Amino acid sequence: MNTQWVQFVNDIKAQYGKDFVPLHEPTFNDKEIEYVTDCVKTGWVSSVGAYVTRFEEELAKFVGVKRAVAVVNGTAALHIALKIAGVELEDEVLMPSLTFVATANAVTYLGAVPHFIDVSMDTLGIDPIKLKSHLNRMAEIRNGELFNKETGRRIKALVPMHTFGHPVELDELVALCDTYNLVLVEDAAESLGSYYKGKHTGGFGKVSAISFNGNKIITTGGGGAIVTDDEALADYAKHLTTTAKVPHRWEYEHDEIGYNYRMPNINAALGCAQLEKLPEFLQQKRELANKIGQLITELEGVKLFKEPTNCSSNYWLQTIILDERYKRDEILTFLNDNHILSRPIWKPMHQLNIFRNCPKSTLVNTELIQKRIINIPSSCFKRIGGSEL
Repeated sequence: MNTQWVQFVNDIKAQYGKDFVPLHEPTFNDKEIEYVTDCVKTGWVSSVGAYVTRFEEELAKFVGVKRAVAVVNGTAALHIALKIAGVELEDEVLMPSLTFVATANAVTYLGAVPHFIDVSMDTLGIDPIKLKSHLNRMAEIRNGELFNKETGRRIKALVPMHTFGHPVELDELVALCDTYNLVLVEDAAESLGSYYKGKHTGGFGKVSAISFNGNKIITTGGGGAIVTDDEALADYAKHLTTTAKVPHRWEYEHDEIGYNYRMPNINAALGCAQLEKLPEFLQQKRELANKIGQLITELEGVKLFKEPTNCSSNYWLQTIILDERYKRDEILTFLNDNHILSRPIWKPMHQLNIFRNCPKSTLVNTELIQKRIINIPSSCFKRIGGSEL
């Protein structure tokens, strides 16, 4: 590897002050210990407790929606979001092929079918122009609902995913949903703290999903949330995720098939502490992006992916894009061999055997981007450029 990359490795290690630099680490201090300890002392550590309610209320306020329902992980949140949005057996759900497998998995839990759409080079998310062209070619509206002319199945929902925290072109996608009678369900798993034209991601969909996995910008250990402005849908989500149990002082009455997706109180306590720090984390992430941008100026043929126009991204994972002179896996091998933990973007869903027969648009950008993107260390609390982040 050339001296530019050797220097880049040395710079990253120097900035973080360690020889092994993980991809992303959570940040904890006395506040997390205080809240979790308090939770343990109350004895309410499982699915009921004051921290769950507090976390839901504070999260809804931060996102700018009426309700949030805390659940066990982001995949569970998306599963229930799709269900309460009306996705049913054999429906098709439009989504990017360039996404984490959970997006497609959640659709299949309902017996529905993922339908893969190409992405924009500007956002890494669904390209609205390509989506419109694709729908005009292969879909038609019958009796107020959209159908795939090739498969005969109803196309019920659109699930844009905000890749690495960078918002997609939501105005255009909302307009397409209105035109084609689609339900918008945002996969905002990675975009807590990201805004499109001043409005928080997750606030555009009829219902949306957020993740608090250990590697996210804030974490509850595991965890997720369903967010919505629809009070009735929020109540239904809460009911389904608590085993669809009918309230009663002692009887175990369940009125439909439910799911044990409740977030434990002890996880919510951790989340409350993390949520208090989120504005600080967002500022640190932005400073980190600026610093990484400076470091890679010395690397020929490499650029940092930056937030799209009219957006404020949380910069959850720092993303570099290689030009055609590089072989991605050679760079990944070099970085990881030198203890700079780095990862490629996900293998596109249409390339996985489990989804190879799903309907799809042409996916030119998806296949090009997949060969060029690398995520590099993105923890925001280490020493960067002489300041303690």
